Amino acid sequence: MSCCATAALLWIAFTPAAGAETLSATVEQWGLLGSWAVDCAARPDRDKGALLTYEIRKDGRVIYRRDFGDARDESEVVSATVNAEGVLNVMVYFPSLKQTREFGLLLSKQGSLRAIYNRSERGEYTIRDGKYVATGAPTPPQQRCD
Repeated sequence: MSCCATAALLWIAFTPAAGAETLSATVEQWGLLGSWAVDCAARPDRDKGALLTYEIRKDGRVIYRRDFGDARDESEVVSATVNAEGVLNVMVYFPSLKQTREFGLLLSKQGSLRAIYNRSERGEYTIRDGKYVATGAPTPPQQRCD
């Protein structure tokens, strides 16, 4: 396990409840909670768009669920901060991948959500400056589905 993943796990284990309240308050006030998809009417699909859900559990933990249609997973949000440009910087530990990823999200005035960046704990980007690194295509806006 990398030092970042270990640090994230330790952070989860030893963060007091007040820290969880701060995290949950941040994502709630920013407007992240709920389900999001490129097309809410379409069935979740790995190639055509997943259904992404952010929720606060009764114990205060913030959970990130991904539904790809043929596969689903659930991970814990370990931190969330808002920068000066209004980007929500989210760090999620993915047990299935055994890694922590950080991504930045931007909420438009119309209420759509867009990924601005997504990177691994080693700094390897899959999304940078709102574009997929592999193709250069812009990330699509996601709509709230609930």
